[in-house]
Amino acid sequence: MRDRTIDRLNSCEPFYVALGDKNVADIVITNHARIRWADRVESQKTGFDDICDFLWDRLKAGNIKSYYKNGEDVYLVEDDLVMVAEFTGWESSSGISNRQLHRMVIVTFLGRMSETIELRDLKSYYSWLRHSRRMTLIKNSRKRR
Repeated sequence: MRDRTIDRLNSCEPFYVALGDKNVADIVITNHARIRWADRVESQKTGFDDICDFLWDRLKAGNIKSYYKNGEDVYLVEDDLVMVAEFTGWESSSGISNRQLHRMVIVTFLGRMSETIELRDLKSYYSWLRHSRRMTLIKNSRKRR
């Protein structure tokens, strides 16, 4: 999504926002992310444009930060909403900027930390999920015998 031009003559705001070492010029929402948004975040505004507008505004305000210090996959929005994003290179159609631009692909929304306490420590949460899934599979295999 690109910003609109500002009112001054012959000037335009930059159409990318820096997030860490990435210059985000576009946001893409996957269908899975939209479904998770409707389930875990917001039940009223669930369209792709609504989600992109929300994320773009938060990105411009500097309210999106990396969840881990060195990680690049999991991000926090306003220190509450946890999302998983990937970045792909994006060729600029105009020669305005000589910087490498990126497209931010939102893979999924994990939920809000204020509602789901387990999201405060993702490593233990994922290990718990793996363990519970493995135990479910073990129980189901016992039933079949």
